[in-house]
Amino acid sequence: MAPIDGSEATIWTIQHVLALVEIWALVAEHSGFVGAWRLTGVCRTARAGAKEWLGTLPSLVVAGGFEAWGQGPMSEVWRLDLATLQWGPMPTLFTTRYSHACCTVRGALVVLGGYIDDEEEEDVITSSVETLSGGAGDGVFTSLPPLSCGGIAGAAAIVVEESTSAAGQMLLLGGRDEQGVALSTVHLVDVATGVCTPQPTLLHGRSLLSAVRLPDGRIICAGGSLAQTLVEVWGSPGGGASNAAWTWTQLPDMSVGRGGCCGCVMSDGRFAVLGGRNDSGDTSSCEALLVGVDAHWHPLPPMHHARSDCTCAAVAGCILVAGGGTAFTEVFTEVYDEALDRWIRLPFDLPVDLPLELMGSALM
Repeated sequence: MAPIDGSEATIWTIQHVLALVEIWALVAEHSGFVGAWRLTGVCRTARAGAKEWLGTLPSLVVAGGFEAWGQGPMSEVWRLDLATLQWGPMPTLFTTRYSHACCTVRGALVVLGGYIDDEEEEDVITSSVETLSGGAGDGVFTSLPPLSCGGIAGAAAIVVEESTSAAGQMLLLGGRDEQGVALSTVHLVDVATGVCTPQPTLLHGRSLLSAVRLPDGRIICAGGSLAQTLVEVWGSPGGGASNAAWTWTQLPDMSVGRGGCCGCVMSDGRFAVLGGRNDSGDTSSCEALLVGVDAHWHPLPPMHHARSDCTCAAVAGCILVAGGGTAFTEVFTEVYDEALDRWIRLPFDLPVDLPLELMGSALM
């Protein structure tokens, strides 16, 4: 074989290094979030490949909230970059608020309702809505028309996958009204107009509940007001995703009451509920529900710290949990790895001085 000249050797080397990086990126993808971070310590090429894949993951965004021990509502918004594990600032909310609903609709962060402080009194429940288009780091939140259903706090928001509305739609479940009553209402909210269309009501009034959409399209709600153990699911009687004659159906109760718990869907489709508070105070316990013919709960390992009014998100085979509770003086961020079945504390915490709770959050 004829010897390869210098330029050809350089091209050959670059091509093979890039190929190795791509291979490591594929390995990282099949290793999950925690596994990918472990690959960064194998070698330089593995680190490059793992970082390339980690950079494709959505960020966890935390918006507003209440800083504990009398510090009050906040307008700051923070973004956890999963490729660096560091929190970075985003544009601040137009309205300082806490106990509000939040979700990502067509790539935009939408924040609505919650408690605000006005010029005359504190803790006023608002109907205001604001959005950050595309989650742009250099943009600003803009105000949208208020909710037609009135002020609401402690509700859960779930995005509706559709393409006919101007700015998207979401479901707003439960919450607390301006008289402090826990609601069983469900509204379909048009983001662009604020128009709220009533849907079949929950079986139980709930605020500070956990609500998620299951892989088959059904919606499940758990916990909430007065440390409820009650769980219910909204879907067709046969369990399919058809919109025909959807009804709310009771599911097995959780093992303990959980007010202010958070929840998400695990990679295998189980509904995980984390933390919350009950008569014994904040809890670190976690459990997961396998929804099906034989629906039943089983325990997950407890978090490192007891939490309520925290936020969580499932991504790449892991569950991220941030903030919540006032039982400790630092705001720990931790992650549950499904494959390892254990909790790991992340090296960087939320960049606030005191525990932060009642935040809005979304992946984007």
